Amino acid sequence: MFETGDFMAMSKIWSALILISFIFAAKSGRLETLSASALEGAESAVTLCLSLAGIICLWSGVLEAMKRCGMADGLACITRPLLGRLFPSTKENTEAAKAVSANFSANLLGLGNAATPFGIRAVQLLKSGETATDDMCNLVVMNTASVQLFPATIAAVRSGLGCVSPLDILPAIWLTSLCSVSAGLAAAKFFSKKQWK
Repeated sequence: MFETGDFMAMSKIWSALILISFIFAAKSGRLETLSASALEGAESAVTLCLSLAGIICLWSGVLEAMKRCGMADGLACITRPLLGRLFPSTKENTEAAKAVSANFSANLLGLGNAATPFGIRAVQLLKSGETATDDMCNLVVMNTASVQLFPATIAAVRSGLGCVSPLDILPAIWLTSLCSVSAGLAAAKFFSKKQWK
């Protein structure tokens, strides 16, 4: 998780960016433009967040309903052969297998926000000692470059910004996410076998 120092560093970076923007706007005589842009950006951010909230709530609710009615356990059984090869330690750890499966399912639906708690839980269950295990590294790779069958968040963003057909990018999403996951897992496999001095 984030340490207090991380938040302090981010606060300093954002403060520096705001100060630099203010200085350049003052020197170029464009303070009014800066003020208008800041207000317009804040309004756009709030509108976008509200449009995203509905779709995220919907799919998070679907995932919770799947969990409560036992579909998550069934999905864990279906995906166990595939995920068992990628995460060998989950073969004996049922709870870790469920967490990895739920994380994988949320990512398939394009719900990174809903996948995060499952990913954190999976990492906690996969942890062994102070060093990251191969399974933990594979999980991070799969979360960073996840395969998305239905990119719900991207569709919601495009719809919120006025796109007429927000899902016309599906083939591109499938191809790029599949390539990125394959490349990431291949790199993780390569580096896990490499001996570092």
